Amino acid sequence: MSETTTATRPPEPDFSAITTEQLRAYRDAENRWRASSGARTLLGEPDPGTTIDWQAIALPDRDIPVRVYRPAPTGDTEAAARTDLPLVIHVHGGSFVGTAVQCDWTNSHLAARLPALVVSVEHRLLAPGSPLANAADDGWDVLDHVVRHAAQWGVDPARAAVFGESCGALISALTAIRAREASLDLKAQVLVNPAVDVTETMFDHPSIAEYAYSPTRALPLLRLFQQLAVPPGTDARTLSPLYANDLSGLAPALVVVPTQDAVADHGRRYAKRLREAGSSVRLCEYPGAKHAFLTLPGVEPQAEAAQAEILTFLRAALTK
Repeated sequence: MSETTTATRPPEPDFSAITTEQLRAYRDAENRWRASSGARTLLGEPDPGTTIDWQAIALPDRDIPVRVYRPAPTGDTEAAARTDLPLVIHVHGGSFVGTAVQCDWTNSHLAARLPALVVSVEHRLLAPGSPLANAADDGWDVLDHVVRHAAQWGVDPARAAVFGESCGALISALTAIRAREASLDLKAQVLVNPAVDVTETMFDHPSIAEYAYSPTRALPLLRLFQQLAVPPGTDARTLSPLYANDLSGLAPALVVVPTQDAVADHGRRYAKRLREAGSSVRLCEYPGAKHAFLTLPGVEPQAEAAQAEILTFLRAALTK
C-alpha cells in the first residue's frame, strides 16, 4: 500500500452484519487513511534516522509486499556498507484490515536504534477465500526467504527475531514454532497483545467478557476475525499457538499485554504455557493500556514505554 497525503477515516461498520462487499470497501478506505499523512497525529512520526521503502519478495507462487526499514547511512563508508545487521521480521495487526505503514513509528525506531533491518510483512488480509492459513504462510515465507538470502538483504542470518501485534502476534507465534521445526535458530519473539486462540474456546476468557464492548466494541470484531480466520472444515487448533502440542525449545519471548484488552488473557495464558514448557518468557503488562496502544503513540501514553522495553529486549537478544 502506497502512502497518501490526505484521506478521510471511514466510520466503523457493524461487524456483526457486514457483507463481503462492505468489508472490502471498509478495508480499502481504512487502509488509505492509515497510510495517509493525516494519520500520523495518532500513529506517530517515523524516526528520521531510518530509510523506509516498499519491496516485493518474489516466490514461485506469489509476490509478497514488504515494508523495509534500514538504518540511514551516516556518511561513514563502512557504516553505509554494513552487511551484518540483525533481522527483525514484523507482522502488523488488524487481521482483515491493516497495513505495515501503520507501524512505521515503532519499526523505524527499532531499525535506527538497535540498529537492525526490519522487514514488515504486508500479508494477505483475512477475507472470504483468504483464511488465516494464508497470512501465516506469508509470515513464515518472508522469514525463510530473507534468512536464505541474507547476503542480498545485508543481514546476519544467525541474529533473527520475529515481532507482531494482535493477529500479527498470532502469525509471529506460529512463525516461531515453524522456525523451531525447520531448525532455524530464532533469537527472540516479541508478541504484543497477541490473539493466540481461534478455536471454539477463543471467547471463554474473563478478559473477553470484561472488555467485550468497552473501551471498544471488541466482541463483534473478534467474532468476524474468527469467522474469516477458520472457515468451516479448518482445524482451528493448528492455527492456535495456545493449543500447540509442544512449546518447548522456542525462541525467548517477550509477551506485552495491555490490560484493558479483550484478548489480554490470551497473552497471559500463552506466557504461562511457554513457561510450563520450559521456553524462556517475559510477561509485561501495561495497566490501563488498550488493545492497539503500541501503534497509537499520539493518544496512548504508555506506547513509548512499551517501545523502549521491546528495544531493550531485542537489543539483548540480537547483540553479538
